[in-house]
Amino acid sequence: MVNERMQLFIELHEIEKKGISLWLEGMPSNSLGITNAVFINEENAYMRDYVYDEGVLKELRFDKVFHH
Repeated sequence: MVNERMQLFIELHEIEKKGISLWLEGMPSNSLGITNAVFINEENAYMRDYVYDEGVLKELRFDKVFHH
């Protein structure tokens, strides 16, 4: 679990360093905030949404997936 958490943090941190904005539930966030949300709320699943502008990744959004 710790390894998966660290891998996600490193991945998101690298994305952040490239100037790509990170979003969580429609709000600006950062690598630490998203990592904590994903691993603290394990009953919630998050979907990644990659937002491109002219073929360049501009945003990575994480939104909860709700199950009925």
